[in-house]
Amino acid sequence: MAIIALLLAIIVGVSWYRIAGKAGFSPWLGLLMLLPLVNIAFLLWFAFTDWPIHRQPDSGDEGR
Repeated sequence: MAIIALLLAIIVGVSWYRIAGKAGFSPWLGLLMLLPLVNIAFLLWFAFTDWPIHRQPDSGDEGR
């Protein structure tokens, strides 16, 4: 039973690691999903914050 729990924790951790990285955040933030209660706060923050991957790059041409 402990082996199954460990495998599930690894799958969840690696999945959230990849998701956070693809959203433009540090991939290590995804590992917060493994911590009880912290995972709820992280999920809400992750859902409602602006993702760096969606931000427009600054072209520097606004003043011209």
